[in-house]
Parts: sequence; C-alpha cells; structure tokens
Amino acid sequence: MNSVCPLCQQPHSQHFCADKRRAYFQCMQCFLVFADRTTLLTAEQEKAQYDLHQNQLDDPGYRKFLSRLALPLLSVLRPEQNTGLDFGCGPGPLLAHILREAGKQMQIWDPFYAPEPTSLQQKYHFVSCTEAIEHFINPAKEWHLWLNLLLPGGVLALMTKRYIDQSSFRYWHYKNDPTHISFFHQRTFEFLAQRDKLDLEFPADDVVIFKKRNT
Repeated sequence: MNSVCPLCQQPHSQHFCADKRRAYFQCMQCFLVFADRTTLLTAEQEKAQYDLHQNQLDDPGYRKFLSRLALPLLSVLRPEQNTGLDFGCGPGPLLAHILREAGKQMQIWDPFYAPEPTSLQQKYHFVSCTEAIEHFINPAKEWHLWLNLLLPGGVLALMTKRYIDQSSFRYWHYKNDPTHISFFHQRTFEFLAQRDKLDLEFPADDVVIFKKRNT
C-alpha cells in the first residue's frame, strides 16, 4: 500500500481504521482520510453504481438538496461573475440548471456522463462540485485543475460530507458507499486554503466555499 497522500503528496500517512471492505489511512499533514487504493472499483463497476442514482431534473427533493450549495454560492458571486462550470455533474445536471435559472452561463463536465474536453479549456468565474470530490482517486489532480480554471477572484464551491474523528468514522454510513474513497475534515480544507492563499467559508456542514484572491 502506497501511503503517499493523494491530496497534498505528504509521503507518510498512518493507518486510520479498517472495515470488511478495505483499510483507510490518514494524512498527518492535511488530514485527508483515504481508502486503500488497491481496493478500488474498476471504472465499469464505478459507473454501474452511479447509474443506480435517480437524480431527476424535476425532483423537488433533489433541487432542495442542491440548493444547500446553490444559494450560498449565488450569494457570494458578484453580478459580473456569470460564467461557471459544474464539475462532476453526473447523469442529471440539475445544479447547472438551477444556476442557469439564476442567470449564470454554465458548462458541465463529468468523466462518465459529460466528458467534453472543451469545458476544461476555458476560464470561469466559479466552479461547483457537488458530492463528487469524495470519489476522486487523486484529488490533487482535480484540485490543481480547479485552481487553474478559476479566474482571479473566482469562487470554488464544494459539497461533501466531512468526517469528524476516528471513532465516528468507524460507523459512518458515508464511507460505506464503495465509490467513496477520499474523505475530508474541516482541517483539510483549512490546510488547502492556507497553502494556496484562498479565502474560506463553511456555510453548511457539507458545503465549503473558497475564494481565489485577485493577486
């Protein structure tokens, strides 16, 4: 097992816990908890799991859920910040639809459902990613991509559940999804904000907003 942290690249991580499926390791620098990368699903198995999701554009419950991110995101955007990318949109890109309703010009990208390379060749005022970052095998790759996609003063809005401590992690339902392999603590996001000189807000327990500084 390679114990290099897949987010901050710190070379040594410690065993955190294990269940029937896999072991989990914790980075002592950024506090990311990550599943043993030798136990991951194949891409075909992963997509089969996502195909089971029933995320319909006309589902009021799903719209309410995504509003947990959409509303605080819209509240921090300046009127002229109108171009956005919904990264990891899944088969039902409702968040992009909600943001278009609010007057934003949206692009979408997803490795399985919207693998459009031109979406990753532009610059944006904001990038959103809801319930996807926990699926990333090498989250450092996506993190640096997002920072490159954002214009100065841009906003990165993420939704993912945060773990609290080791004892609660052991019984946490969130880790039982076989496609969930990267888990973030509040301190993880604080580390990223400090390292990369970003402003940081936590508008909800599962929502994080970063602001890229102009200089």
